[in-house]
Amino acid sequence: MEIKNPLRQFLCTTFFLGDGAGLSDTTSLMKSGLLDSTGVLELILYLESEFSITVGDEEAVPENLDTIDQIVSFVASKQAASSQGLESGSR
Repeated sequence: MEIKNPLRQFLCTTFFLGDGAGLSDTTSLMKSGLLDSTGVLELILYLESEFSITVGDEEAVPENLDTIDQIVSFVASKQAASSQGLESGSR
């Protein structure tokens, strides 16, 4: 499943970034002021509903959610862990 493009679209639409031209994959969403604590909660709700993952409290940290690249890696790892769990559970 594609992660980056829907994520970028969500960020641009939700946080009024227009076409998002100034938003690179490595831009710090928190340092740039794009995400505050409420924005992080909105992002987590989006990730959980859009990508069928669960974000634990201990996972809601800048290392996972501060840049588009970090978010894509985090979501991909959560999806991979979930699919591995399903595969091993079905044997």
